[in-house]
Amino acid sequence: MLGEYRIEGRRASEIAASVERGVGDGSLAPGQLLPPMRELAGGLGVNPNTVAAAYRTLRERGVIETDGRRGSRVRSAPATTARGSLRVDAPEGVRDVGEGNPDPALLPDLTEALAAVARGYAERPPLYGEAPVDEGFARLARAAFDADGVPAGPVGVASGSLDAIERVLVAQLRPGDAVAVEDPGWGSLLDLVPALGLRPVPVAVDDEGPLPDAVARALRGGARALVVTDRAQNPTGACVSRARADELRAVLAGHPDVLLIEDDHGHGIVAEPPHPLATGAGRWAFVRSVAKAYGPDLRIAAFTGDAETVDRVLGRQRLGPGWVSRLLQRAVTHLWATGAVDPVAVSAAYGERRDGLVRALARRGVAAHGRGGMNVWVPVADETGAVARMLGAGWAVAPGARFRMETGPAVRVTVSRLAPADIEPLADALAYAAGPAQARSYG
Repeated sequence: MLGEYRIEGRRASEIAASVERGVGDGSLAPGQLLPPMRELAGGLGVNPNTVAAAYRTLRERGVIETDGRRGSRVRSAPATTARGSLRVDAPEGVRDVGEGNPDPALLPDLTEALAAVARGYAERPPLYGEAPVDEGFARLARAAFDADGVPAGPVGVASGSLDAIERVLVAQLRPGDAVAVEDPGWGSLLDLVPALGLRPVPVAVDDEGPLPDAVARALRGGARALVVTDRAQNPTGACVSRARADELRAVLAGHPDVLLIEDDHGHGIVAEPPHPLATGAGRWAFVRSVAKAYGPDLRIAAFTGDAETVDRVLGRQRLGPGWVSRLLQRAVTHLWATGAVDPVAVSAAYGERRDGLVRALARRGVAAHGRGGMNVWVPVADETGAVARMLGAGWAVAPGARFRMETGPAVRVTVSRLAPADIEPLADALAYAAGPAQARSYG
């Protein structure tokens, strides 16, 4: 099973160190199956509980993963290159529609909000020892959660949605645990999960969100957590419908110990309300970032969840950064209170561009996806060739490899800066790029 490598040791710490040495010098390769605990215990002449303790230590350190009856194996190392680096830099003269940024013209002016916060700061600057969550921020965030049917729970603040998701995962899971993630899905999340020593399990997605059968398979297979994007999923634009939410809640009801994390990526840029999956039972968190509607540099995400999860996250946060800047919290509170962003108008602006491109592609025989938000997902026959052909036509798109695990090749197009005159030429280029590569013969 292990070839020539011999695991050694009499104590759990020695056995764990022996396995780590083998992994470190390459004697134990990623995916290498380890001996069953009783078999290894017999070979070493130790109690099986000693081997069990060693394997537990290795799982907690992210060295191995255990998959029920399939046994324990060396965990595959996360990719050394983050998915974010799988991008196409737009050379001079090429339009970049792969960057994923919002339209600056639709972001609010921060002048008054920051000035108001500065005036308040001059009167009474926040100091050490104050509550980490600003009272006004928590009140407005909780009111918005209530209006959208999110179950009751305390409010926390994180530095963006990925920070919140990371903190929730770390608070409730251990290295080696499996996490069901959308495929295609948010590239940063697909990088984060293995970086935490967790095992991503892909779940297929359509325009209404994760497929219930795929979620059920992942949870039956041992996934300890499920991460779902409620609106404007990145990269497909999927939005969980009311009917799909009912189906997914029914699946989750059969797995009450699974941690549910919902990311409301469409906050402020999608007019229709979300359909939360959380019912208030079990372990759950609902995360809402302001980045897409109010500006990526406002590193603020409000989150809520069951009392234990939120308490664990805030407790760990106190031991690290302590709190998210109350100046930023109060700036966002001012933007919310003054209605600085009109979600209906923003949603309509992005929808006109997104729907226009999807319709134009449909007229050319290309099925694309983009139900909400600012992105369109275009399946292609040859991803590398499609990216190259788009560059040749004057457009830089995002390679689908940034966002997918098992799903087929595709490219992502961000419509946020498209003008009406851009739709037809962009659709022409995408229709050409989506087809199979042209065969060539060389003499």
